[in-house]
Order: sequence, then C-alpha cells, then structure tokens
Amino acid sequence: NFIQHYFIQSNLSEIMSTRVCSSVKAKNIDTAIELLKKHIMTLRSNGPLIKNTDAYKNQLQTENEQLKQQVEDLKRQLIDAEEMNGRVQVAVTQREIMNESKTQSLAVSEISPATPVSTDDKLSHPDKQQEKKEKKEAGKKQGKKGKQAPVPASAEKVDVSRIDMRVGFISSAKLHPDADGLYVETIDCGEPEPRQIISGLVKNYTLEEMQQRPCVIMCNLKPAKMRGIISYGMVMCAISPESCEILLPPGDSKPGDVVTVEGFPGTPDAQLNPKRKVFEAVQPDFLVSPDGYALYKGVQWKINGNGVTAPSMRGCQIR
Repeated sequence: NFIQHYFIQSNLSEIMSTRVCSSVKAKNIDTAIELLKKHIMTLRSNGPLIKNTDAYKNQLQTENEQLKQQVEDLKRQLIDAEEMNGRVQVAVTQREIMNESKTQSLAVSEISPATPVSTDDKLSHPDKQQEKKEKKEAGKKQGKKGKQAPVPASAEKVDVSRIDMRVGFISSAKLHPDADGLYVETIDCGEPEPRQIISGLVKNYTLEEMQQRPCVIMCNLKPAKMRGIISYGMVMCAISPESCEILLPPGDSKPGDVVTVEGFPGTPDAQLNPKRKVFEAVQPDFLVSPDGYALYKGVQWKINGNGVTAPSMRGCQIR
C-alpha cells in the first residue's frame, strides 16, 4: 500500500506540473493568436492594397513614370539654363561614366604616399642642393633671354572694358522648335549680317512683345549651341528671382553703338575665353540703380553720352 501510494503521489505531481506548463503554453499561444488577429485586422483596414495587389502595382508604376518625367523636365531646364550661360553640353554615355569611375579608382589605389626627405639627408648632400639651385638660376636667365613667359591669369586686367556690349534691334523672334522656354531672335547689331541669339524670355515676354524692339547685346561671348541651334550673343536684362526685363538703350541710339563705362577704358576681347571666367568676374558688379540706370561698380553705362535703363525694375542685378 505504501509503495502504491508513493507511485500515485509521484504521478499526480507530474500530471499537475504538466498541466501548469500546458496552461502557460496555452496562454502564450492565445496571446500570439490575439496579436495575429490584430495584425490581420490592420492589414484588412488597408483593403485595396491587400485585395487588389495588381492595381496597387499599376499605381506604383504610374507614379514612377510621373516622377521620371519630372526628373527629365528638371534636367532639360538645367541644360537650358547652362546653355544660356555659355556652358557647352557634352554627351556622355553610361559606359564612359563607368569606365571613368574605374580609372579614377585604379589611380587612387596606385598612389603611394611620398617619402619625406629628412633633415639628415639634406645635410649629408650639400653638393646636390647647390647643383639644383644653380640649375634653377640658369633656367631663369635663359628664360629672360628667350621668349617671355605668359602673363598669369591673375595678372590680367578684368573689368567691363573687356565686355563687348552694343545696341541691338530685334527684327524678329520665334519660339525655339525644341525648347518651350526659349526664343530664337534675329538681331541687328550694326554688322553686315544680323545675329542669331537665343534667350530664355518666354515666361516674361509674349511672342508679339519680342518683335521690333531695341535692346543691348553682349557680342563677344563664345557661340554656344542651345538645344541644337547656335546662339551668337546674349540679350542683357535686369533680373530678379521673380522677374526679368530687357534693358533699354537711349532713344537716339542705333544698332552697333557701343556701351562704355567712364573710368574703365580698353578694347573688348574679340571673343571671351570661357576658361578665363571674365564675364563671371565682372557680372556681379552689374546692377540697376534705384533710379533705373544700368551701373558697373556704381558708374553708369553710357551710349553716346546717355544712360542705359531698365523699364521698371530697380535695385537688381543685370545679366
């Protein structure tokens, strides 16, 4: 009887322990089920996304196409702006970009740090140092006897006298066939043949307003192709973030009359070198005065003694 009682008691303990473990597991399972139910309800609340996956996929594809189109439009606007400022566009394929990237990576990996020259080495080879010094001095003397060294860009005179600005007359204008924001103008600048100039003025002037009107032209920019058509100059305008106005020459001026600024004599470059950044250095000092006159460093632009003006804009830049 004692032995039977012992076994019964042991089995009963195991059964109770198993029941406790089972109840804990059941509770955990119930909790997990509740969480899954909540998650399913959340997913169901987004009904269209779950019920109609194909429709959602099509929606995403449509949105992606719209975003791609927006990116292309912004790229086109950037190219137009750069071409208007004389920056030449170079077509580069994806393969060329990848090859260039690989070349740069290899070049960086092959560069080894330069070995510093210790003071001891300099002191231990005084003859070599003296020899280098003599060669350097001999080279300087030879350079003086031979052709003069070119004047560095920093020593060049950079002011408004290097900019060739003249009176122009827009005889006709039309929309650019491949750019919605550009006009293609035919402008008389007092030369044997009229100039073809492209301007981004569509947002500021109607096509009718661009016909038969005087203007001031920058004539010595390097010709630049803008969306397939070459532009041979730039129409000078008063500009602000909100607006843009074509500058007006004096009423008694004629095509070809030259813009001068007192205190800045000189002959304009035949053609500005884009790498020299002459216009970029001069342009920040082009301003419209509070009374509407075009200025360079506070001095009026003059044509035959009379000032160049902006129709209505004041205190803004000129470009």
